[in-house]
Amino acid sequence: MLHEGKDTVGVAVVEGIKAGTQLNAWIMDEDEVVTVAAKQDIPIGHKVALKDMAVGDTVYKYGVDIGKVVAPIQAGEHAHVHNIKTKRW
Repeated sequence: MLHEGKDTVGVAVVEGIKAGTQLNAWIMDEDEVVTVAAKQDIPIGHKVALKDMAVGDTVYKYGVDIGKVVAPIQAGEHAHVHNIKTKRW
């Protein structure tokens, strides 16, 4: 996973992430590594929460606001359409 310091989700860039897998997210601008354990299986290309988020929180991916939380998300959980929605509608 690659992301910026304010990001709340990272992207799974390898296949086969299973619950319990330790994931490393690299904050490029700060050259810092954040570690989170996957709480669920995460499909490649999908998002994983890097921190706990509550309903109404803004979700950031690659430094960009991509939507709002509509169901609580814990760090390490699959972050997708079941718990994140666009702010456009």
